[in-house]
Order: sequence, then C-alpha cells, then structure tokens
Amino acid sequence: MKAWSWDRYGPPDVLTLKDVAEPDIAPDQVLVRVRAASVNPYDWRHAGADPMLARLSIGLRRPKPGLILGADLAGVVERVGEEVTGLQPGDEVFGEVSLGSFAEAVAVPQDRLAVKPARLTFEQAASVSMAAHTALQGLRDDGRISAGQRVLVNGASGGIGTFAVQLAKTFGAEVTGVCSTRNVELVRSLGADDVVDYTREDFTARQGRYDLLMDIVGDRSLAKLRRPLTSRGTLVLVGGISARGGLLGPAAQMLRGALVSPFVRQRITGVRWNPNSADLQFLAGLMEKEQLTPVIDRTYPFAEIPEALHYIKRGHARGKVAITL
Repeated sequence: MKAWSWDRYGPPDVLTLKDVAEPDIAPDQVLVRVRAASVNPYDWRHAGADPMLARLSIGLRRPKPGLILGADLAGVVERVGEEVTGLQPGDEVFGEVSLGSFAEAVAVPQDRLAVKPARLTFEQAASVSMAAHTALQGLRDDGRISAGQRVLVNGASGGIGTFAVQLAKTFGAEVTGVCSTRNVELVRSLGADDVVDYTREDFTARQGRYDLLMDIVGDRSLAKLRRPLTSRGTLVLVGGISARGGLLGPAAQMLRGALVSPFVRQRITGVRWNPNSADLQFLAGLMEKEQLTPVIDRTYPFAEIPEALHYIKRGHARGKVAITL
C-alpha cells in the first residue's frame, strides 16, 4: 500500500510517499481502508520533532523506521480482530490513531473508532476526531462547563475552535469567540453570542467577564489570560498553535499553568487528550442531530499531503483541512 513516511526531521517536505506492507491487526484492532483523513498541527510537529521532547517517543536523532504520519481518519472496515465486537467488515467508521492514518489502510484499536454518521461525507467525518475530541474534553472534563456559564474561546475559527464554539452552545453556555476580521461571520454562524475581532479589540481587557476561557492560540501570558476571568473562573490551556520550537513547545505554557494554579483562586488546567470511542459516539450523536458540523476550509488529494501541512502550519486555516483518497 501507499503511505507517507519520513526518515529525517524537518518541514513537511521531508515526507515521502512510499510502498509499504499492509499492517497486521492485533486481536482488539480493526483494519480500516482509509477513504479520508485530515491534517492537524500535531502532524507537522511530529514531522519536525517540534517540540524536541517528541523525540523521546518517535526517535532521538531521526524518526524510528516504519513510522507513518497522520492521526485522523475515516474509512471502511476491511477486517476485524477476534476480540472485536460491534464492528464488522463493510462498516463505515471514523476515529483517530497516534500515528499511521496517512496511508491507504491502517490498523486501529476498536476503542478509538465509532460508526460514521450517515449524513457526513468521509471528508467531514475524518475532520472530527482530534480537534473535536480536544474541544470536548477541554470544555467538559477540564473546564467543567455548565449551562448558563459565560465562555470565551480564543482561536474560535480554527480546527479546535470551530468545534469548541458549537460544543459550548450544546452545553447551554453563552459563548464569545475570538478571531480575525475575515472570520467574524463564520464564528457567528457557528452560534457564538458575541465575537471579538482581535485586530480591533484586546479580549484580555474585558476584566472579570467569563467563567471559562479556552485558549487555543497560546499568544498571551498567563497573567493576561486570567484578566477576563471571574475571580473563580477556569482557564483551559490547549497548548498554543503559536508556540513553536524549544524543548517543550506548547506544553511549556501548560507547565507554567500547573505551577501557578495552586497559588491563585482561579483554576488553570491543561487539556489531556484521551482518544476513546465513547466520546466519538457522543460527537457522532450530536452530528446526527445537526448540533455539531465540521467546518472544512480546503480538501487536498492524498498525493498533496505535504502541501496541506504547509497550509495549516501558516496558522490561518478556517476550521479543518481534509485529505481525500
């Protein structure tokens, strides 16, 4: 089969399309014939070992042999392991893996898959997993969102942000989105009650307004991010798409938040991404009811994955960027 791999660290151009063996499946895994994928900052960060800490898992001096890039996927079940229940060949599914989805087929643990909503295309379904999962767990589990709260999403027009705005509304919150001028109408169309154009207003000057703030961008200090929060508000740090390079990269802000949190009245917490089928099924239910819709900026063919990664690395994608096979 064809798959995108890399044998040295660097920009997306280090990726090469190779012929590799089709993966075997473990008893608890499913072989999925990939019909679509999507790209995330997670992918170009792995290609460039950004942050350097990533090398501990993928290779110190160069990537470990045989690694295939990609996390999000949607496709058709081709084979199932002997311990798999509830899925069978022919089922249309979507989900996520740590690595491996930029390939024509991928072995996926059953607990990282869910049945694809019938109303979604494969490209839409493949755009859900990592971004929507991060938004859901950040708001619900880390942020402890509840109905009636005032919630601000910094980075509301990106992959995670477009899902965060919609999810916060389903939880009954009053939502403010922060984005650039060209994305104001998009964020408003997703259900935001208020939209801040950061080119015209500094949202951190809105002192004491919000019960929960999800920061996806990572371009403000902790002190500034705490200003718009109420005295007992919660700051959820996603890591920051603007943080690049260094030993810790986006995790540096999360670490600072963990160190500061015990000494202030506000809660400061980082998102702990935990892929699981229960959450994917929850998201699928919202999409079936048309309460959650993936926003896709562009779609690239499988042969142009490096170009897709270059595009999202520039940081101006509206929603997600999908890959079609």
